[in-house]
Amino acid sequence: MPDSPAGPPTPPIPLTELLAREELGLRRIAGPEHADLLWVHTSEMADPYPYLLGGELLLTAGVQLADADTYVARLAQAGASALGFGVAPVHDTVPRALVEACERHGLPLIEVPPETRFTAIARAVWRLMAEARHRELRRVTRAQQALATAAARPDPVPAVLRQLAVQLDARAELLTADGGVLHAAGGHAAPDVRTALARLARVVSPAAPSSSSRKPSPSSATDTRGGTHLFAYALGGGQGLVLTLATPRRDSGDHTVAGIAVVLLSLLTAPHQGADAAGRSAALVRLLLGAAPQDVAPLLGDGDGDDWTVVHARRADGTPPGSLNAGALGAALGSALSDVDRETVRVLLPGHQGAVAPQPGWTLGVSGPSTAAAALPDADTQASRALGHAEATRTPLGIHRPGAGGLADLVPADRAEAHARALLAPLTEPLAETLRCWLSLHGSWDRTAVALKVHRNTVRQRIARCAALLDVDLDDMDVRTELWFALRRRTA
Repeated sequence: MPDSPAGPPTPPIPLTELLAREELGLRRIAGPEHADLLWVHTSEMADPYPYLLGGELLLTAGVQLADADTYVARLAQAGASALGFGVAPVHDTVPRALVEACERHGLPLIEVPPETRFTAIARAVWRLMAEARHRELRRVTRAQQALATAAARPDPVPAVLRQLAVQLDARAELLTADGGVLHAAGGHAAPDVRTALARLARVVSPAAPSSSSRKPSPSSATDTRGGTHLFAYALGGGQGLVLTLATPRRDSGDHTVAGIAVVLLSLLTAPHQGADAAGRSAALVRLLLGAAPQDVAPLLGDGDGDDWTVVHARRADGTPPGSLNAGALGAALGSALSDVDRETVRVLLPGHQGAVAPQPGWTLGVSGPSTAAAALPDADTQASRALGHAEATRTPLGIHRPGAGGLADLVPADRAEAHARALLAPLTEPLAETLRCWLSLHGSWDRTAVALKVHRNTVRQRIARCAALLDVDLDDMDVRTELWFALRRRTA
């Protein structure tokens, strides 16, 4: 089924809809009445099998038709949906042997009259596909809006399940890691369907027993039981929750609608992960009442509160992130502590989180590891700068690298900091930050502009102002080295 990155797959076109176009004059003369069309392909090869993908309406005038039975058998083996045979100029009528072969192999055979061009048939199929695509997009959009409204209700998880069951005409269940039903909606499923769903849920359950040789569980799985279509989706968050669906039919946009529900349910069940809602509320109350950050940090996650990493993130396509995106990113990174500040998402990772991995669709900046709660403002600055550097260099992940020591360790810290303060005293904070960023990006005007989100002329003006205030030549490598050392000591 053809996919589009902008939405759900294009639904297949029923053959009956194409036959209903009176201006084409098409007539089914053999084979079953019902078939689904995904493509239109024209070929006069004696054996087009190697060039078929499956689901085609194959159009031919029979130029090289020799053995009708072998020809049709190969089309059926390739998965073609139907055969359209053009009458004239090669054949005055559809060969009787071809009609019998299509009946024998169950392939619909369509007679194309002389006045109908193959291009007109292809154009009609694409038009029907476009209409079906628009209908499916509208259906998915309505379902998305309904699910989002349900997620805003006081009982969001049952409400989302109920709305999902309505949208897909399905039995929807949210299962725990041990297979128990946490919430359910929709009609009851037959015993054999319930057994098959439980088995399917174990396939995707991230809580299933694992070993070093066991492959990771898939995020989704499908099956059928009689005329019922079965689906299972693992929710994010590491709790082992699984969404199962049983539907009497399977439309092209159903997977997209189910995917939206999976994201919502993953976010709605996120408070059950790591730091629970009660702990976060207690931490907030204590902060508002004057407690020090290091005193409330243990309430927010695992460990003693002295091991934190800050992540800043922006959408790679430049679109503003919403709270749902922020929550989804936090869940992917393993934390429920996320916030949106304009176009930037900030995530706080408590405990020993390990290396932060790149996330599809995001650009990340990561602070230095193992930051104490009292030093979180510094870590926040580090993550912001790492994100700016990642965007400027067009990399998906930027990580703050602390100073490597070396020669810098030969100068006592107090003397180095005093020298840095004296040297950089003429500069305001915006000028110092611009100079630091410009030096870190090897004097690139464009990359510095991207990192600071200002115009490149603004960068030039600020750097010229720095040179004037410091009375130095910034083209001199010795000058740059000394300033870089001072700026690093200033922000250490």
